[in-house]
Amino acid sequence: MSGDTTAKGRLGTVFWASLAVSSLFVAWGVLAPGHQMATMNAALDRITLGFGWAYLLLPLLLLILLTGLAFSRYGRIRLGSDDDRPEFATHTWIAMILCAVMGIGLVSYGIAEPISHFAAPPHGLAEEGTPQAAIRALQYSFYDWGLHAWAIFAVFGLGLGYSMYRKKRPGLVSALFRPLLGRHADGPAGKVIDIFTVFATLFGTTTSLGLGALQIDSGLNRLLGTPTGTATQVVIVIAVTAVFSLSAASGVQRGIRYISEINLSVALLLFAFVLFLGPTAFLVSLFLESLGQYGDEFLLMSLRGPAFGDTEWLQGWTYFMMAWWVSWGAFVGVFLARISRGRTIRQFILVVLGMPSLAFFAWFSVFGGSAIELDLNHGTDIAGATAADLNSAFFTTLAEFPLPAVTAALVVLLAVLFFVSGADANTYVLGMLTTRGSIQPRVPILLLWGAMTGALAIILLLSGGLDALQQTVIVASAPFLVVIVGVVVCLWRDLRTEPADPSPPSEPRPRGTPEDRLTPLS
Repeated sequence: MSGDTTAKGRLGTVFWASLAVSSLFVAWGVLAPGHQMATMNAALDRITLGFGWAYLLLPLLLLILLTGLAFSRYGRIRLGSDDDRPEFATHTWIAMILCAVMGIGLVSYGIAEPISHFAAPPHGLAEEGTPQAAIRALQYSFYDWGLHAWAIFAVFGLGLGYSMYRKKRPGLVSALFRPLLGRHADGPAGKVIDIFTVFATLFGTTTSLGLGALQIDSGLNRLLGTPTGTATQVVIVIAVTAVFSLSAASGVQRGIRYISEINLSVALLLFAFVLFLGPTAFLVSLFLESLGQYGDEFLLMSLRGPAFGDTEWLQGWTYFMMAWWVSWGAFVGVFLARISRGRTIRQFILVVLGMPSLAFFAWFSVFGGSAIELDLNHGTDIAGATAADLNSAFFTTLAEFPLPAVTAALVVLLAVLFFVSGADANTYVLGMLTTRGSIQPRVPILLLWGAMTGALAIILLLSGGLDALQQTVIVASAPFLVVIVGVVVCLWRDLRTEPADPSPPSEPRPRGTPEDRLTPLS
């Protein structure tokens, strides 16, 4: 880390270039929104038609690589020195990983995606509104939110954790490229990589911010009768941006930790409420059968592209989801690396791939399955309401359960908390990436990135709402696909320098005081 300690915290090329590009995008959206959306549409078509296969193939290849790595001799290597032990007890570590994944997407899409696929089965694989369509609906929801997404996150987390803790490099994506670029990783080439990282992370955050505003807008309308529309969504974005920017600037670990704990508690309460008051036996059966179908057609599903004219569907679902995960790769990678020091590579891969995927599968099965059962057997039209307004899905479903006002309020609370905690952490990561890896970015930098995130979300909501958010995240994430490939190559080069027979790991034991075991990124 020669020279890095004194350099950390200073503003450099990455900060100014990232700020300039982001500011130009905001100005473009203000001055010529029509031209901006037309350009983004053209870029979207060019990327998905020419390179859409990369969004399908890369996550699958990452899964294969990670699985092989976990069971190879490299699986025994620790993220740190050989005598490092985990900072957090295993159950605490798993809980923190789950808190990281419980994002606004679970509220926005937990019901909306399965019920949409039930009404219009992916790739025409079933007749709409049938039991077969129900299974396909969950199968493809598992695909979009499960192992493929976490393969992307795990590669970044593993690469960063290995680089930071075993190789003692700075916490920057460019530092991962030293095995490939040598000293150039600290020069212009490395700065380009970090700028790509900032740009992808910024638009991934912006997408979450926009989705959160849409969800809160719909919930407030149902609870309080407030008017819905772009004006309300803009007010929500401004209010929540102020909250998460100040929270990120405060740097208070306990506040972020408590928000995460409340998130998980509210989510579990809603989950149990719907599971036990809903058609429990049906939900368990649907989960198991859908999981079986997911496993049975894993390869075919992973590689099913637009050869037969499904490009529009893929743009709205699979391409968008995979691009969203790519754009979140660096942020989640930093989070995972921060909490995983001392873990073995095998333990890291198996837990990071397995536990969040199972949590998502259960969430989609209970909430999405309940909506499907209502439409299938009780004459409701949740699918129709969702087609008219994606953000109404959760509230329309809970209206069929007892205490609809209470559960709707809990959903709004959940959306706000996910909104604040996720954007808070992302603002911190943006500040860190643009101040040469500083673990304590200056307050003005954090406030600036918070404001920039909010401004971008407002521009996209004014330009085209959900469609604009989906288009932009796919376009912004495309260059980052190349960065992911580079991360894999560099990690492999690093691992090949390891001794042939690393020391066998002893039983992990927690280290540090309870005060040390706080939420990371603070």
